[in-house]
Amino acid sequence: MRVVVGRVTRSHGLRGEVGVEVRTDEPWLRFAPGATMQVESAADTRTLTIAGIREHGKRMLVQFEQIRDRGSAESLHGVDLSVEVDERERPEDPEEYYDRQLIGLRVHTEGGGRDQPIGTVADVLHLPTQDTLSITVPGSGEVLVPFVTALVPRVRLDDGYLVVADVPGLLDPHRASAAEAETPRPDSAG
Repeated sequence: MRVVVGRVTRSHGLRGEVGVEVRTDEPWLRFAPGATMQVESAADTRTLTIAGIREHGKRMLVQFEQIRDRGSAESLHGVDLSVEVDERERPEDPEEYYDRQLIGLRVHTEGGGRDQPIGTVADVLHLPTQDTLSITVPGSGEVLVPFVTALVPRVRLDDGYLVVADVPGLLDPHRASAAEAETPRPDSAG
């Protein structure tokens, strides 16, 4: 299975290095010297080999064996970098998950002592403050849930679902807004 692990942002210097927006929690593994990646764009599909990596501020600079000058590096601007990953592969930490493992899981809530199915994980968003699940809920559309233990207490990959805490307004913000509008407020004139 092919998995996107980064996107080339721009060239750096004259020797073909490129800045990469990392999209993996394991950059030391995926971008190790000697590792190969697939470059896929409308104009280009090829395999590149990592010659070296280094940190530069908040981004990673990558040197490919096949890219040795600025012009060649600029041709990679905006392309995704992907690697072949065994579907059974899992992160070392049992509390970590690959995006591909979460996307498509059924979403349940805990209510009345039993799980209630409510939707499906459509995407995993990597936001600056935390990872967030984009969940498709029939009748409500897309709902965003921070991927933290307090809100997502259980992930059952082998069973094909995860559990989201039953917090008022979390999964049905429209209903929460309507309930707030109907709630009588204390008279401020008194």
